[in-house]
Amino acid sequence: MGFYFTRDINPFANFKYIRLNFTPMQRRNFIKSTSLLSTALVFNKLPAFAAQTAYPEVRTMASQRKFSSQAIEAAITEFKKNVKNEELAWLFNNCFPNTLDTTVTYTIKNNRPDTYVITGDIDAMWLRDSSAQVWPYLHFIKEDKQLQQLVAGVINHQAACILKDPYANAFYNDPNKVGEWAHDVTKMQPGIHERKWEIDSLCYPIRLAHKYWKLTGDTSPFDQNWKAAIQLTLKTFKEQQRKENEGPYTFQRKTSWATDGVPLNGYGYPVKPTGLICSAFRPSDDATIYMYLVPSNFFAVVSLKQAAEMVRQISKDETLANELQSLAAEVEHALQQHAIIDHAQYGRIYAYEVNGYGSYNLMDDANVPSLLSLPYLDAVSKADPIYQNTRKMLLSLNNPFFFKGSAGEGIGGPHAGKDMIWPLGITIRGLTSSNDAEIKHCLTMLKNSNAGTGFMHESFYKDDAKRFTRKWFAWANTLFGEFLWETYKTKPHLLA
Repeated sequence: MGFYFTRDINPFANFKYIRLNFTPMQRRNFIKSTSLLSTALVFNKLPAFAAQTAYPEVRTMASQRKFSSQAIEAAITEFKKNVKNEELAWLFNNCFPNTLDTTVTYTIKNNRPDTYVITGDIDAMWLRDSSAQVWPYLHFIKEDKQLQQLVAGVINHQAACILKDPYANAFYNDPNKVGEWAHDVTKMQPGIHERKWEIDSLCYPIRLAHKYWKLTGDTSPFDQNWKAAIQLTLKTFKEQQRKENEGPYTFQRKTSWATDGVPLNGYGYPVKPTGLICSAFRPSDDATIYMYLVPSNFFAVVSLKQAAEMVRQISKDETLANELQSLAAEVEHALQQHAIIDHAQYGRIYAYEVNGYGSYNLMDDANVPSLLSLPYLDAVSKADPIYQNTRKMLLSLNNPFFFKGSAGEGIGGPHAGKDMIWPLGITIRGLTSSNDAEIKHCLTMLKNSNAGTGFMHESFYKDDAKRFTRKWFAWANTLFGEFLWETYKTKPHLLA
């Protein structure tokens, strides 16, 4: 597989250590070919910092940062000044600006801002991740015109991606680049990194655009290209309701990794038409079992309503707005009919996946949208009794992907494997909680999960946070920063 060792010198300790370095492709192959525990062991085995350098400088040097925002730097200064917990202040300094420091490429194309955002260690732009990575900065854009332009550039770039292929989930900045998944059995084309159909890929750009518009009143990104992307989103959602046929999308991959393939000639297992929208993949990029992915359908309802409002007020297209609103109502009704089940222990709860025939999957995945994240996405109220029943089940061992150990507890998923807890899931738990003790518990677990690195990770082993995957995962970093900032603004006593 071409793995190689490098010997690094730790500038904060008087010794050397060995670490495995991987390209993204090597990382994926390595996980597939080894046991999960050994993967986590060798993936990142970092030394403990000496006491005198407990919180070393690990943020990217100012001269090497991709983008700098005065408003974000001011927020970091304020947080560090007022939060007495030194480790949390250090983590906020490192994590909150990580997307800006390391993942954005801002340019002007055709006299318009354009922003390409990678996830971290993979040079590709996911529609989901790019939206989520810049989302926490929206509250600062009125204070920083350059930051506002950067976000406008993300909206412009995403519209172009959707017009290229609404079924793709990740794209390259170079429209001619051919990547590692070029031979997937689907309608691949240059410029596309991966073509996994995920409902949320078309929801996240709407969520970002709607919030940007509400905060700034700026309509300059919402031109004919943006409207065409909305029309294509509507068309794609309707195709994937699969009322008359299975639609134009299929996907297969030559792989031994089961969650990377879609069965039955790439169409997935059968569904009964109900008004819900099929999603071949989850936001983890893992294939669904039952294709009506409930949290993503909830997200689609919110996004369709937001798109309808924008099209009505900005584009002045009442016909398109009514079509978007109508589909939102249809999906919303179908969720009430098919996504709620009676559980012997918890009562009425939301299933994770259903197929319209009465089959359902009870679980949750840490990636967002998840059932746990529904209030964060404004899909349900925190006080919704069905959500509260569901939440109790999700945060228990009755959820097959809830793991609990000496290093923490939280939701993971098939993507990183058994016993691997995702900081994303812990952060969302904190952001959707109204209980001070629970929020404090989440903050403590997240703080401890950094394992001396100063950053969040994709996942960590339930009994040892030093065994983690992905040392550079900007979404997890920035979302944690959002959690810290919200706690600082609303419940600062929990940061003591």
